Amino acid sequence: MLSQVYHCGFQPFKQRLLPWVKCTAVSRLHRVQPSAIRHVRSWSNIPFITVPLSRAHGKSFAHRSELKHAKRIVVKLGSAVVTRGDECGLALGRLASIVEQVSVLQNQGREMMLVTSGAVAFGKQRLRHEILLSQSVRQALHSGQNQLKEMAIPVLEARACAAAGQSGLMALYEAMFTQYSICAAQILVTNLDFHDEQKRRNLNGTLHELLRMNIVPIINTNDAVVPPAEPNSDLQGVNVISVKDNDSLAARLAVEMKTDLLIVLSDVEGLFDSPPGSDDAKLIDIFYPGDQQSVTFGTKSRVGMGGMEAKVKAALWALQGGTSVVIANGTHPKVSGHVITDIVEGKKVGTFFSEVKPAGPTVEQQGEMARSGGRMLATLEPEQRAEIIHHLADLLTDQRDEILLANKKDMEEAEGRLAAPLLKRLSLSTSKLNSLAIGLRQIASSSQDSVGRVLRRTRIAKNLELEQVTVPIGVLLVIFESRPDCLPQVAALAIASGNGLLLKGGKEAAHSNRILHLLTQEALSIHGVKEAVQLVNTREEVEDLCRLDKMIDLIIPRGSSQLVRDIQKAAKGIPVMGHSEGICHMYLDSEASVDKVTRLVRDSKCEYPAACNALETLLIHRDLLRTPLFDQIIDMLRVEQVKIHAGPKFASYLTFSPSEVKSLRTEYGDLELCIEVVDNVQEAIDHIHKYGSSHTDVIVTENEKTAEFFLQHVDSACVFWNASTRFSDGYRFGLGAEVGISTSRIHARGPVGLEGLLTTKWLLRGQDHVVSDFSEHGSLKYLHENLPIPQRNIN
Repeated sequence: MLSQVYHCGFQPFKQRLLPWVKCTAVSRLHRVQPSAIRHVRSWSNIPFITVPLSRAHGKSFAHRSELKHAKRIVVKLGSAVVTRGDECGLALGRLASIVEQVSVLQNQGREMMLVTSGAVAFGKQRLRHEILLSQSVRQALHSGQNQLKEMAIPVLEARACAAAGQSGLMALYEAMFTQYSICAAQILVTNLDFHDEQKRRNLNGTLHELLRMNIVPIINTNDAVVPPAEPNSDLQGVNVISVKDNDSLAARLAVEMKTDLLIVLSDVEGLFDSPPGSDDAKLIDIFYPGDQQSVTFGTKSRVGMGGMEAKVKAALWALQGGTSVVIANGTHPKVSGHVITDIVEGKKVGTFFSEVKPAGPTVEQQGEMARSGGRMLATLEPEQRAEIIHHLADLLTDQRDEILLANKKDMEEAEGRLAAPLLKRLSLSTSKLNSLAIGLRQIASSSQDSVGRVLRRTRIAKNLELEQVTVPIGVLLVIFESRPDCLPQVAALAIASGNGLLLKGGKEAAHSNRILHLLTQEALSIHGVKEAVQLVNTREEVEDLCRLDKMIDLIIPRGSSQLVRDIQKAAKGIPVMGHSEGICHMYLDSEASVDKVTRLVRDSKCEYPAACNALETLLIHRDLLRTPLFDQIIDMLRVEQVKIHAGPKFASYLTFSPSEVKSLRTEYGDLELCIEVVDNVQEAIDHIHKYGSSHTDVIVTENEKTAEFFLQHVDSACVFWNASTRFSDGYRFGLGAEVGISTSRIHARGPVGLEGLLTTKWLLRGQDHVVSDFSEHGSLKYLHENLPIPQRNIN
């Protein structure tokens, strides 16, 4: 490892680096992935690898999602990040985590640079120990006692602390980076090094050579000799910035080195529209030049020279020079272990500085609009909400040509990119739109008695009456894939239930979703609640949406089981209503009707195999094997080109069997089916409970007693007798539509329609009632009388 300190005013870098290169450069080549190697150059007969930048520098990234393309990155570690809470010594756990993240990115082929604080704190710790040790020895010699008394520690001068701490800090970084087979080099600078043209060129050349050699430069101001900052020299164009703290140093280096990204880690999450910690403070996700008036700067950090105002000035200066900037929290124990890699992956962390303002509102603003619009929607009369939905149903048929034209564009763009089942989901037709309109009108009819419906009335005491009434949940986030018909269905249900709605559709249906959302807002406008339903068109990642726990009350994913699992994993503090898998079973009892079985199996498996309510496992009673009925089933599946997987027991009955199933807990979502043999209805129920997903399960039998036993004992959201699994659907249940199918056991279960989007609140009406009047010696007694529920007039 490099033990020397490289300074831009020292002798030529090549001469000092050569001895190290001879002994280490070749051994380091194995770490570079072949895909990262563009060409190999030779310098002093020692080969080294260079990786060109992935983009031309000069313009910062416009969106967070582009940060994953950042090639050259500066990470600035503030004093609060590097030091412990007592300001004497380093936060070793945080430092180790930061080094690990930087090493991961470096080994991905990126060029990483660190601007670090901490020398003063580390030196203060060392000098305090030295003083204590010296004083204790003198005291012991003077008093002859081994007990130490209270000793005053003198105030330590910062430059002396920096001088004592710089070498130790670098040694610590070297030891940590060595664990990842990465070399680090230290560079100490002062403001004068940037104002002297020769020194500035030397510094630039030194850094470029280090990066070319796959070395991580660790840069710090030389606090042992640092002079005062030059007055009135800040922010005078992209070529001049006074280096008076590590924020300005990081910004200057980022621009000098044409860096793609500058990450500034501090002890706050980013910029807030009011002082952090205040009740109304909101984190600013994206900050644009000229927005300074929207920010109220709080107090300075507990340590360090620069406050948040200095960071913003430095960030805007770097942004002007073509470097993207993110200010984020590097001290929070739950996020500091992945904050750097999260930022580079484009996740919504901290405040992102961008020169490009989006044309529309941010998703946070959309969440606020959905909240306020939903509350206005909930105050409308039931007839007014029904009128909105009826108008939307009319628009679906009146604007049919415009909708189908938009859908045609989506289909043309998706051709060759999407599988056939997904293309079928994406496609809209006249018949689909007519069915949608019919379903919406059903929702409108059922919405007359939804919000504000009294469920219970109780007389607590004389003139003290309690009511439980239905109310909207709040703001729903519905994430759906390639099904544009989902948008008006979900919107109608949200309108009927008085909920605000955020919609995130798949990009493959962008044109269809756009026109359907415009029609939805047109319908909402007739009663002035246009903003209650919002379509998220920004580049928000689903994982970032799942973190908006202060804006979203319920997430409902509609799509593949993988989508649902990903959202359930990503949701932070927001309930998710949905099903992770649709492993649906059909049990063919020994008394099953020959005339019914083939139709039911065909419809359940072949009508729409990609649906979550399609049949995945067929359980057959042992007595049906080698019967004409069994042969009919197999022949039908062969004609429909269904691939059969044999369960363990089924395979044991056959000499030549289909491939044995890898898992009995599989959702195929295609023309594939598992067949297994059971001895009786109880064994079928046990199999379903062990391998099913509590979605939809069916028994086919003519024995009513057996059927009722199955219906009562199978613990799934939907349990059918002599009916296709495909009936598990909100429209087919007469709910008008569904926001999804839930297999959870709390709140809604099965196809979730209007009722599943409501919760309750309690209304208590009294006349100067207090609890103390109901105490043992009080004057009142509880009555708890059930009162009749008033019937609402529904036309």
